[in-house]
Amino acid sequence: MVLRALFAPITGLAWIAEQIQERADSELDDQENLNKRLLVLQLAFDMGDIAEDEFEQQEEELLLAIQALADEAHLAAGVQ
Repeated sequence: MVLRALFAPITGLAWIAEQIQERADSELDDQENLNKRLLVLQLAFDMGDIAEDEFEQQEEELLLAIQALADEAHLAAGVQ
């Protein structure tokens, strides 16, 4: 029981570190997926598979999502 109490702060810090790592990995995955979708969209437009207006609409949505992730990451970094 005494050992558990002594190691509780270390265990807690390890858990917090794991949560931070999982969040960072998730954000990187989201960013990477959005960038891939943007590239696929650009290729589809270049090959003539989608119209310009559809391309512009989807591009804007993806760019806004990328910016939102960047803003969220910036705010999270400022809070910590």
